[in-house]
Amino acid sequence: MADHEIFELKSFALQCGLTLPLARLAYKTYGTLNAARSNAILYPTSYGAHHSDVDWLIGPGRVLDPERWFIIIPNQFGNGLSSSPSNLPEPFGLGRDPVFTHVDNVAAQERLLREVFGIERLALVYGWSMGGQQALHWGALHPDRVGAICAVCTSARTSPHNKVFLEGIRATLKTDGTYRDGRFTERPVKGLRAFARVYAGWAMSQAFYRQEVWRTVGFSSLEDFLVRSWEANFLRRDAADLLSMIETWMASDISDNAVFGGDLKRALGAITAPSIIMPSETDLYFPVEDGAIETAQMPNAELRPIPSIWGHRAGNPSLNPEDEAMLRQAVTDLIG
Repeated sequence: MADHEIFELKSFALQCGLTLPLARLAYKTYGTLNAARSNAILYPTSYGAHHSDVDWLIGPGRVLDPERWFIIIPNQFGNGLSSSPSNLPEPFGLGRDPVFTHVDNVAAQERLLREVFGIERLALVYGWSMGGQQALHWGALHPDRVGAICAVCTSARTSPHNKVFLEGIRATLKTDGTYRDGRFTERPVKGLRAFARVYAGWAMSQAFYRQEVWRTVGFSSLEDFLVRSWEANFLRRDAADLLSMIETWMASDISDNAVFGGDLKRALGAITAPSIIMPSETDLYFPVEDGAIETAQMPNAELRPIPSIWGHRAGNPSLNPEDEAMLRQAVTDLIG
């Protein structure tokens, strides 16, 4: 049985210009919404993740405490649970997949909060990686409805260097022989395994591999780590969904909408909620320098780098208690 709920949105117009006759937003909640509806935290998903992949940080004494807060994890479009290439009916699919954006994700999430739960204001939006991109979109597009933001290993606009990484993994997946005429005709096992190995080189830092940190978390060799951690992770996912989420990541830009018309400075200036921006000091996707440039343009934001050798995964430290403690402290500092 599914461990999540589905919110249906009829005639849901996407930013790309297409309309889904019936969009589906999968979500799961943790904790209890109080009578005033004032204890809600939104925690959007990251690349390739379902809610069950990131909810490890929800629990008493963890980063997000469900004994105090009502936590909602909405699964982003394209991740296989919400509307995605793998589950959309024709005329979509067969290489005719819509491009989802974070504007679409936030629009669906806003309706979920308002129509299902009657939540008008969030105590916190918390997000890592693509989840952090959604958190920053919330802060720019709905500044009066966000109490605080904790954005971890992320960006307000996908940088040129980050796009080079995304171009690389997209091309790697598409080189599989099963990709023909703009779609996968069979499961691209070779492509998924290659995709995973390229991803592994970007996600963790040079120091992580040099110091063989993978040995400390249950792997007997580098090959064991690449096979059981990285290949296993992406073999779980539909390849068309992985491509869809790459397109969403590529397009991520809090100013690329009718409100800001591409003016990133104005969009960053609109994020008035107290915010902590937390890049990892060894993240190859979202370096501290990029985070500092964006944070400086936000009127009420603090840059708080994570001094970790776990690279991008410092922002999702399910196996790293030191980095988790930093995330927990940031949330405490924001919402007490």
